[in-house]
Amino acid sequence: MAAISASQVKELRERTGLGMMECKKALTETDGDIEQAIENLRKNSGLKAAKKAGRTAAEGVVVTRVAEDGSYGVMVEINSETDFVARDDNFKAFAEKIADAFFAAKSEDVAAVMDGELETAREQLVQKIGENIGVRRSVVVEAGDGNLVGEYVHGGRIGVLTVLKGGNAEVAKDVAMHVAAINPAVARPEDMPQEQLDAEKAIILAQPDMAGKPEQIAEKMVQGRLKKYLAENSLTEQPFVKNPDQSVAEFVKAAGGEVVGFTRFEVGEGIEKEEVDFAKEVMEQAKRS
Repeated sequence: MAAISASQVKELRERTGLGMMECKKALTETDGDIEQAIENLRKNSGLKAAKKAGRTAAEGVVVTRVAEDGSYGVMVEINSETDFVARDDNFKAFAEKIADAFFAAKSEDVAAVMDGELETAREQLVQKIGENIGVRRSVVVEAGDGNLVGEYVHGGRIGVLTVLKGGNAEVAKDVAMHVAAINPAVARPEDMPQEQLDAEKAIILAQPDMAGKPEQIAEKMVQGRLKKYLAENSLTEQPFVKNPDQSVAEFVKAAGGEVVGFTRFEVGEGIEKEEVDFAKEVMEQAKRS
């Protein structure tokens, strides 16, 4: 029996997208013949997952977990190709299992947490459902001394973890709900990155009504508009979604708390979705049949 090299396993993994052990087993059965291994895998449907591996998984769910004492929280995004699969009970059960594992590990390291049993479960689910499924990202939010973490998930697609100094879990949840709905850029005005302020200032200066203004007047106008920009994009300054007559900061203060920060995940954000021409796909399939 021919020895199977790491480079052969690597090549088969790259060509099929299957797991290392599955590729090594297939190569062992064919004495290192990669083409025969691929053919055998195709015959027993082992390539069902690999065929899907290149497809964009931009749907899915966000799942959160928070410690009973509010000392820390974990949020994980698990992706599928379609919203239909994201609503599948098998997929949702898998997502809950993943969230439990990340919460127990208190980790953001996707590769480390998924290594072993969970990766096997993911591959099996891909085989069963027939779509690419992946764990995209995880975040661990620590409350810190005297603080607490709150959570809110909207429709499985938007998840938020908030951190408050003082207050209580219900207030922290309400603030998280506001973040989910309004999507502020930062928690407080002073948190806005300087480069973002500089970019906004350049936009303001380029507006038609700024042309020809004396420098001092122009600067006052810029500062006024930057202040408005910060108020609109900072969580603490925004009108609270449940009561627009008070700001979020005022709402939290009334409950004896203060906003420290937040983390927001939305399914698929930042992923460039593949545009599928279904008519073309059907025509190509018809030609092959």
